[in-house]
Amino acid sequence: MKISYRDTEIYFSSEGTGNPLILLHGFMESSKIWNDFVPSLAVNRQVVCIDLPGHGESGCFNEIHSMEDMAKAVKEVLWNLNIEKAAVAGHSMGGYVSLELSKIFPTLLRSLTLINSTPEADSEERKINRDRAVSLVNKNKSAFVKMAISNLMLLSNSVKHKAEVQNLISEALEMSTKGMTAATKGMKIRTDNMSLFSNLEIEKNIIAGKEDPILNYKYLKKVAITGNANFFLLDGGHLSFIEDKPALRKLLHLID
Repeated sequence: MKISYRDTEIYFSSEGTGNPLILLHGFMESSKIWNDFVPSLAVNRQVVCIDLPGHGESGCFNEIHSMEDMAKAVKEVLWNLNIEKAAVAGHSMGGYVSLELSKIFPTLLRSLTLINSTPEADSEERKINRDRAVSLVNKNKSAFVKMAISNLMLLSNSVKHKAEVQNLISEALEMSTKGMTAATKGMKIRTDNMSLFSNLEIEKNIIAGKEDPILNYKYLKKVAITGNANFFLLDGGHLSFIEDKPALRKLLHLID
């Protein structure tokens, strides 16, 4: 399904009824990453998966897609579905968007789950890397996609999950350069939400990968303790939805 939003379209799917769970994908991904999770989750609740702006089947509406912009697009989908309160889980960039949702629409979230994600803003070094990424995408999108995705997990897991990783790469290559750079610029300018996360009086979960090369699990555990959130450690790197699918599925079933 699609809705019109800011002169483009936002794609989403909705299955099941009651107690909505919103699943948000990460950078260079789409709602398809949840395909293996939705059938069992939707047996007992409504599960909504959304292609964030510039990703999957959703269009671009700006040169920069800030996390706030993306959150507002998500809210528009939920408004169309008459959803006033929901559990929200986001992978990586989807976690950043989830945090913005909780900031802009404080009564919307019943619970918040960050999967391979953090409430912290980019470090200065990370911001410089974002600029380099934009430059590389404009010069050679294919090289950037293959390098970026391969760097999200150990080589052994890349081999083990070769088919799924290749599907992820193939789908990312279909993204427009504009969509890719708009999201990268948006992540670079996102605000620090550590205080917001700590002060949220809802169920909060952080799910980390033991071998995540992007986000150190020991650091994320400290964030969880500081923010009074539940912490769960899974096998694998930054792509828990591929690398430890059974464990992630079990945890998603526990979200209220």
